[in-house]
Amino acid sequence: MAAAYSIDLRKKVLTAWLEKEGSQRQLAKRFKVSLSFIRDLVRKYKETGEITPSQQGGDHRSKLKDEEKRLLKNIIKEQNDIYLREIKDKIKEETGIEVSVPSLCNTLKKMGLTRKKKP
Repeated sequence: MAAAYSIDLRKKVLTAWLEKEGSQRQLAKRFKVSLSFIRDLVRKYKETGEITPSQQGGDHRSKLKDEEKRLLKNIIKEQNDIYLREIKDKIKEETGIEVSVPSLCNTLKKMGLTRKKKP
């Protein structure tokens, strides 16, 4: 992921836009940035008055804690050929926690659990 543009560049672009030194497209060419960057910067400035970059990334920790992992292990023991979406539904039903299928797949890999489909 690329780093955010500096505050200095953001100030220059915004100043040029406020002083009507060209269209957003012309400013994007002049400052060698994308048109979408200019649009997003102007929109953010209009809405919040801020020009600082937004937070990138986020929390990627699993929602499944020890208790839910034990439940997951039991579900796999009971029915080894269960589909991930079925596991997802059972976890939601038992705990109320909504978890995605890719997250379940990653958790199963980390736990060393496999599912074997019956032929």
